[in-house]
Amino acid sequence: MGAMISPHRLRVLHAVLAAGSLHGAARNLHYSPATVSQHMTELARETGLELFIRHGRGLEPTPAALQLAEQAEDALAELDRLERAAEDLRRGHSRQLILASFSSAAKEWLPQVVAAVRRESPEMTVEISLNETPAGRASQPADLDIRQESLQSPEEHRQGYLRYPLGVEEFDVVLPAGHRLEELESVPVHELREELWIQHDIFDTPPTRIIRSACQAAGFAPHVVARLDDHYAALSLVEAGVGITVLTRLALQDVRERVSIRPLEKPAVRRRVVAHVRRDRGSTRPVGVALETLRELAAGAGLNTE
Repeated sequence: MGAMISPHRLRVLHAVLAAGSLHGAARNLHYSPATVSQHMTELARETGLELFIRHGRGLEPTPAALQLAEQAEDALAELDRLERAAEDLRRGHSRQLILASFSSAAKEWLPQVVAAVRRESPEMTVEISLNETPAGRASQPADLDIRQESLQSPEEHRQGYLRYPLGVEEFDVVLPAGHRLEELESVPVHELREELWIQHDIFDTPPTRIIRSACQAAGFAPHVVARLDDHYAALSLVEAGVGITVLTRLALQDVRERVSIRPLEKPAVRRRVVAHVRRDRGSTRPVGVALETLRELAAGAGLNTE
């Protein structure tokens, strides 16, 4: 078995690569150049790799050094989290709040949530991840997870979490300027049968399933001509006349594109927004502040109770 690799020396390696030289790293770290050089010699011994080669009057990192530094980034970040967690255990409380959300709620609500939490707990670090893509997950289970679901589907009850419905939100249709349906105050879903559709989701998330179900209820399947995973880009495609799209009202805040927005009817297209709170964190003050702020924001955004 080889020698254990020192995390501290890996951090010194990062400092050397960032500074571009041993002397630069020494200045930044407040070490002597000899100390930095010794750390790199020991790291080379621990890894069995040649990390630097002579180049003119200085040293140049080898490809192995660059790859080692890249591979170490995630491990060092996890070690930092572990050290913070150990300190939290010593203190008897956590200084980290982990939030997960779909993108429109992350944009419209989470800035105010984070600000409220930080006002209450200035020492708190907040981690946010998006939960609507396969790769979108927090480094640890979220303390508070904002999710969306169909009103026609069974309510989601997640193991280890308490469920707090925030309300029901409408979807609207977004039309290019001058579209034939602009003159209607609200658009029956069946009127979209012959339209070209822009689908703002490539991962089959709840909104896409909700929209698909509404179209099926109106007797057709959408003719999708473009799929993408960003609703801002979808709005730009609508503005360019490529087709129409259907978005939640939360996603339609501060629309700058030259488009027309109309409510949908027959059937109304809606989603339920729910906050899931970890049972073992629900009684903590930061989570309580986050949940209360979310409820206020949801009410202010016009989400209806069922």
